[in-house]
Amino acid sequence: MGTVALSGLSWSSIMSGQTTDEFTIQRQPLIVKPVFMYDVPSQRKQTSWRHWGGIQTEEDAANEIVRIRGELNTLGSKADFPVNILPVSGVRTSQELLNTRDLDSADLFLIYAAGGGSDKFDILNDMGKNIIFFCRHKSGPVYLWYEIISPRYLRKHTDVLTVKGIDEDDVVIDSQDELLWRMRALCGLKNTVNSGILAIGGPGAWSQPLDVILKLVQDRYKFNIQTVTYDDLGRLITEARRDKSVITSAKNRSEKYLAGTGIKLETQREYVENCFVLEDVFKRLMDKSGCRAITVNNCMGTIMPLAETTACLTLSLLNDAGYLAFCESDFVVIPSGILMANISGKPVFLNDPTYPHDQLITLAHCTAPRRMNGKSLEPARIMTHFESDYGAAPKVEMHVGQSVTNIMPDFAFKLYTGLPGKIVDNPMLDICRSQIDIGFECESRIVAEKMHGFHWITVYGDYLREMDYALKKIGIKFENLG
Repeated sequence: MGTVALSGLSWSSIMSGQTTDEFTIQRQPLIVKPVFMYDVPSQRKQTSWRHWGGIQTEEDAANEIVRIRGELNTLGSKADFPVNILPVSGVRTSQELLNTRDLDSADLFLIYAAGGGSDKFDILNDMGKNIIFFCRHKSGPVYLWYEIISPRYLRKHTDVLTVKGIDEDDVVIDSQDELLWRMRALCGLKNTVNSGILAIGGPGAWSQPLDVILKLVQDRYKFNIQTVTYDDLGRLITEARRDKSVITSAKNRSEKYLAGTGIKLETQREYVENCFVLEDVFKRLMDKSGCRAITVNNCMGTIMPLAETTACLTLSLLNDAGYLAFCESDFVVIPSGILMANISGKPVFLNDPTYPHDQLITLAHCTAPRRMNGKSLEPARIMTHFESDYGAAPKVEMHVGQSVTNIMPDFAFKLYTGLPGKIVDNPMLDICRSQIDIGFECESRIVAEKMHGFHWITVYGDYLREMDYALKKIGIKFENLG
């Protein structure tokens, strides 16, 4: 089912791993290949000899390529995600297209459809890459395919969409911002599909048949899940504690953390220090496995006697350092969390939802990141894990008034639901420590009816369009309750 156990683990074998407190969610750049398609008609007597469009001569085409380059340079400078834009290729014939050298290296073909036949579109689509069509209306010389992209290509002279893998969302008219958010979504998707995650204690599926969920994860996301047994983890923690440099580092780093602005300690300092030891072990394991994501199974019991603390604060620290760290090893929700983090470039909050009422819902868990906006640290009270009253868990005081995106994955990997909202309070109920009340505009009854699965993913900002666009590419439908 796509899981591989790490073996031969010892402290000496992972000591070379790198650790850092600097925040960065490491993402590979989206590689974009702009292809400018046009034709140059020849005048003929007493007959129609040119199509619609403002590109009629080679001079027109040369000027348009300059315009495209300038727009893409500006777009690249505005991007809040890594992107590599290849040189613009002007193409008139299928042979010119086939002779274009850098097509294979691209993740996305950005087709500037000024003119020419759709046979060249088909050539690119057959390569299995993502495609976005850009057509001009008022942003420059009008394009032929502004008129005919729907009837002649998307619908192929029928009343239904006909081209595999392409629909109306893959067409942009004039707007650079519309291009930008689609690229952001595709960058997130590129960095999620086929990515690796380390599962301490193996993968789980929150009350679902594990084999069924893992098959769905592989079908949709193609994850490389590497596992570490609790026996191996226990040995690593024991060996790490014998390393004086590890203990000294944990004490120093925990002292610095607790002295930080907005931190209040309400549990034993020893629990916090042990969380830093555990974080050190996890970072080195991830480095050895080549993963930037990690999850912990049986985190409300099995790990406690081994680590002599809870994993809650450790997972929060990892998220704040740019890793993707999740509790409970719930592979129903974890893929959506990895995708959202790779889209937004921010940590995400895996949480338990409650029941919506009065256009309000409470979300809570004990492992919330503090660096929710991807930059600064929110205030936090470091308390015990609620259910065990043990260890160290952050009660993160998230920013009241902050707009958030909430994602509800279903158990079947067929339909995710998105709910925009705003943080209205950080309550202190007898539930998991990090708690937020989310206000929303949708009717509460509708939210209740649309709640599938269990765990939610919450992120600062509005990424509903990006999530919808990315999920469509892997066969998951999306319903936006906004």
